Amino acid sequence: MTRAGLSPLAWLDDVEQQRREAGLRRSLRTRAPVGTELDLASNDYLGLSQHPDVIDGGVAALRTWGAGSTGSRLVTGNTELHEGFEQALAEFVGAGAGLVFSSGYTANIGAVVSLSGAGSLVVSDALTHASLVDACRLSRARVVVTPHRDVAAVEAALAGRDEERAVVVTDSVFSADGVLAPLRALHDVCHRHGALLIVDEAHGLGVRGSGGRGLLHEVGLAGAPDIVMTTTLSKALGSQGGVVLGPAAVRDHLIDAARPFIFDTGLAPAAVGAAWAALEVLIAEPWRAGDVLRHAQTLAAVCGVPAQPDSAVVSVVLGEPDVALAAAVACLDRGVRVGCFRPPTVPAGTSRLRLTARASLSEDEMSLAREVLTDVLSQARR
Repeated sequence: MTRAGLSPLAWLDDVEQQRREAGLRRSLRTRAPVGTELDLASNDYLGLSQHPDVIDGGVAALRTWGAGSTGSRLVTGNTELHEGFEQALAEFVGAGAGLVFSSGYTANIGAVVSLSGAGSLVVSDALTHASLVDACRLSRARVVVTPHRDVAAVEAALAGRDEERAVVVTDSVFSADGVLAPLRALHDVCHRHGALLIVDEAHGLGVRGSGGRGLLHEVGLAGAPDIVMTTTLSKALGSQGGVVLGPAAVRDHLIDAARPFIFDTGLAPAAVGAAWAALEVLIAEPWRAGDVLRHAQTLAAVCGVPAQPDSAVVSVVLGEPDVALAAAVACLDRGVRVGCFRPPTVPAGTSRLRLTARASLSEDEMSLAREVLTDVLSQARR
């Protein structure tokens, strides 16, 4: 049978139909500049994306440095602003040095790929973020995926390796369910077997640790010479971009070896300025981290989630994709926006509403959340 005249994209129609039948079709929803609904879906954990000081920080950087960074940071894209922020954030979390990337995604890829490579071993938790999964795939290392939070499995993988170098990667706070990684135990295992530990603090920064310094700081591992921290500027700091933090030697190596750093345009100055201003707000107002957890605990109780949340994330498992999606739509129809996580983001049979607490939630907003969530979930669970 000849293929002449057939569209090379005809197969997309079949794939879309399969997704619709499985309840997995996704669509973009636009929002107004100032949302009229209560936002329990975003990752703006500290409520800083609209903070006037943060906006002013972005505007000041925009006026000083221009709209774009104009090139890769190795050419024209490096500014005093980038380097000053790197130093300030590293000092805040207790790291030796930091390096800003254009996103948290590229920061994870840059760190994992550059610090592993062919002839090494990478051990990854089964539920790490997609950016870490992709980093493992790009690393050219032998990759072992271990069961979720299974320290014994990590130790077995490290103990049985033939490779000289090994890297263990994990989220500090897992994004879908908000649970914490056993960082202390993982570090002990890595230390015994001479492995590097890379921890993504995307959902830990601003929420866990003293004043929001992250889970690594909370468990006493900040600045450890065999740990590299990655994070994003798009969640607690309300801006955009990513950072790799660790020993100064790691920063030097990434400048030479990390392709997402070398070949990507530097992060726009306005994003850096906004993130730096947000960091200064967090330093001045450390109570914001505690308020996030307090509101998360209230939301969990409202939703009938038995376990106390360890982070800003409240995961309400409803089972099938259509049930979770219908519940999310019902919430939005009543003025409350919530996240809806379905496969492949979460395992089959565990589709859920994903709620995120914010430090800036008011009593009136919490009352609305209580009313809407109680009604919608009672219907969804029938």
